[in-house]
Amino acid sequence: MKPATRNILLKSYTQLQDIIDELYEAHDMAIANNDFDDASLLASRADRLYEEAENLEIVISEQKEI
Repeated sequence: MKPATRNILLKSYTQLQDIIDELYEAHDMAIANNDFDDASLLASRADRLYEEAENLEIVISEQKEI
């Protein structure tokens, strides 16, 4: 993998982590406000992005070894 590709993947991974953190924080605030429907939606989206971030991390790690 070329360094530029690795760098953009690492940047994307970091940005995804920031978004995931924001979604989980919003989830916690929604729970505190008894907005359970919103909380569920926020947690669901955060979970999906977390899975994507994990997959991206695997791709980066595997390519690093080559």
